[in-house]
Amino acid sequence: MTFRTRDFTPVPPHARPRRSRRAVRVIVTDGASVLVWVDTDPGLPGSRWYVTPGGGIDPGESSVEAAVRELWEETGLRVAASDLSGPVMRRVVVHGYSDQILDQSEEFYVLRTPRFTPDVAGHTPDEQLTLQGHVWLAFDDLEDADAPVWPEVLADVVALASQPDAWPWDLGVVEESSVPVGV
Repeated sequence: MTFRTRDFTPVPPHARPRRSRRAVRVIVTDGASVLVWVDTDPGLPGSRWYVTPGGGIDPGESSVEAAVRELWEETGLRVAASDLSGPVMRRVVVHGYSDQILDQSEEFYVLRTPRFTPDVAGHTPDEQLTLQGHVWLAFDDLEDADAPVWPEVLADVVALASQPDAWPWDLGVVEESSVPVGV
């Protein structure tokens, strides 16, 4: 099993393999809302949450280079590293899924851009299976969305984006899981 190819076969929670990686996330905002993906765990029917674009940092990549690449792969939007602000937040997140546990050291960047419709042509096979579309969530709706929002503090991070003297916010270790790990 690797990050890019998973079979999503549920295993007993105590038997899930544990993986680690470095990753980036991009908070894409039009000034009134944030672009998020509707994500799922295929091994847990009915699961659903919102997540910002992003993914793993490839060998030899800086975090900002990975953010530019991930944004292009996941949304079709080409930007320069200088278009991104941050990192605005850092954290270690534990994601428990039906088939694995992923320990992920993340850095978050912000991109301010007019609203657009993402192009999903660059989605990996896993993303094609798990991502069920996109939504532009209004800032006011982030804390009361109809599904969990990852990161849980996205509304706070959006507010922090206009305060560069406060960057990066270190969130420490948190858990966001479809099948809890119990961090």
